[in-house]
Amino acid sequence: MEIEAVRLLAGALALLPLFGIGLALGNIFSSYNEAVGRNPNAAEILDKKYFLAFALTEALAIFCLLIALYLVFVG
Repeated sequence: MEIEAVRLLAGALALLPLFGIGLALGNIFSSYNEAVGRNPNAAEILDKKYFLAFALTEALAIFCLLIALYLVFVG
């Protein structure tokens, strides 16, 4: 197998966790909407936790993307 093919396969495999991250983000959004729908007064309290969970999950996605780009173009 050529080295370029191995680089592309490694980059594609590094992007597989994005499926789980997409599911997690959907779960975060739906849980937040359901919680605010049930108790609108708790929106201020939930906002902080929601944004923290969203930011950490999105950081994982960016980290996976950076690793994949490194493997394809530099590695």
